[in-house]
Amino acid sequence: MQPRGLPVPTAPSVAAAHRAVAGRHAGKTALVWKEEGRWRSVSWGVYRDRADAAAAGLVSLGIGPGERVAILSENRPEWLLADIAVLSAGGVDVPLHATLSAEQVGFQLAHSGARAVVVSTAEQAAKVAAVAATLPDLEWVVTLGPPGSVGPLPGKRVLSWEGLCQRGRSAAGNWRAPVLAREAAVAPADVATIIYTSGTTGISKGVMLTHANLLSNAVAAAGVSTSDPDDLTLAWLPLSHIYARTCDHLIPMVQGHTVAFAESQERLVANLGEVRPTRINGVPRFYEKLWAAVAAVPEEERPARLRALAGPRLREFHAGGAALPPAIAAGFTAAGIEVHQGYGLTETSPIVSLNVPGTNRNGTVGRALPGVEIRIAADGEILTRGPHVMLGYWKDEAATRAAIDADGWFATGDVGELDADGYLRITDRKKDLIVTAGGKNVAPTALEALLVADPWIDQAVVFGDGRPFVGALVVPALEPLRAKAAQLGCDVEVEGERIVTPRLVAFVAERVALAMRVVGQPERVRAVILLARPLDFARQELTTTLKVRRRFVLDTFAPLIEALYAERAASGAE
Repeated sequence: MQPRGLPVPTAPSVAAAHRAVAGRHAGKTALVWKEEGRWRSVSWGVYRDRADAAAAGLVSLGIGPGERVAILSENRPEWLLADIAVLSAGGVDVPLHATLSAEQVGFQLAHSGARAVVVSTAEQAAKVAAVAATLPDLEWVVTLGPPGSVGPLPGKRVLSWEGLCQRGRSAAGNWRAPVLAREAAVAPADVATIIYTSGTTGISKGVMLTHANLLSNAVAAAGVSTSDPDDLTLAWLPLSHIYARTCDHLIPMVQGHTVAFAESQERLVANLGEVRPTRINGVPRFYEKLWAAVAAVPEEERPARLRALAGPRLREFHAGGAALPPAIAAGFTAAGIEVHQGYGLTETSPIVSLNVPGTNRNGTVGRALPGVEIRIAADGEILTRGPHVMLGYWKDEAATRAAIDADGWFATGDVGELDADGYLRITDRKKDLIVTAGGKNVAPTALEALLVADPWIDQAVVFGDGRPFVGALVVPALEPLRAKAAQLGCDVEVEGERIVTPRLVAFVAERVALAMRVVGQPERVRAVILLARPLDFARQELTTTLKVRRRFVLDTFAPLIEALYAERAASGAE
């Protein structure tokens, strides 16, 4: 293993960096995936050749420099091939989350002015077909399946991925020449991608990230990481999100490492054992589930159980996207395994800070990445400046000016603090801070972390802005709660979307009260609405990185919240 500070390649563009790495590691395995029950792979040399063929195909379709090509696909090797192909052709790619509705797909395709879209399945193509009439700029639909798998697309031309690559290779003369010319003309300051992000607020904006943004972030992160020639990253987070795009694609790319694709979230643990990765990037829910699988065993057995789940080679666990509950981080550390938390946003490519092996500090999101500046504003908001900060929001100069000041400082919207050693601690989202009717400022994220650390509580959303006291929507650990109901001799009674069994509500309220003992009286959660189902991504209650969309959730359950406060007021309890 080589120490941190490993020299990594630099280049004027992502595509040029990919070409340089592929040239150095032509015979080494680049990508691994499972197909028809068998693990398959391609070398860096083949990876580059296929990307060139697709890029030449895009040029032949008339996709010009700076024009947008969208990617609407689940994780698969062709996602990365399409990404590199678009960038090599001088284009700008627009990754769309595979879980978007047809209406959301239509908005992002129309707003970006995409001229082509790569779709993975008939289901994804159907979303485009449903809104095709509203997309005058869209000319081409490239399907990763056979053309026959795509239904009618009025006014659009359909081409298979293989057909696109064959078209590229069939060009007269040196078919790579146009690709090489386009690639050489790309400058570091050129836009590489437009990523639409709704995050926890639901406001959709197109974030413009340049080649310099992406490469600077990947190179800096790689430079503070440990590295081994046999490193393998198991990718399972959606590549349409900047977290996975940088950490599961670009960082391994600049280091010349191998990326394996997990089959699905459900098969993730099985895939860990099959491909034996050395690195994995996850979100807190992943680590919470791993910990839940071992928390009940004796303490001395936990390291062995975690190792059995993670595989013998895994040495770097990374967490991002949301705060990892302190109890979970401490549990992993006590078991001899560190989870390195980092912090970032789509607008920052994404890494602002991270913990690295050897200097990990639980409860923080690490120190600033090399070349990145962090400062805390007077109101506690985290500001950052450096080569990682986006160019701006697509077609939204006002929002860009509001986010980035004249000196280049980007306002993250998060509240935090820096300790004497430069470690950053996130305390809350600026817009999420609660001010009770009594004037008490309350940070809901900190309270939620305390709640979900309890084994009986799976999810929690704290509320109370402008109210006389703080409350919480609580999703209990449903299977254990059913067992508890049997033990107490009662049923799990449900009205609408909440559990109303008095003895169960009282039991969970006791657990909440225990969790609240470490905070001051005005901040404590004093009332609970016990939900009968988990918060769900399919219902738009969670983001793609499984963060709670707070405003949406509170709006969804507003009638229950209003009824709670009305009941307490009527009873004179508050």
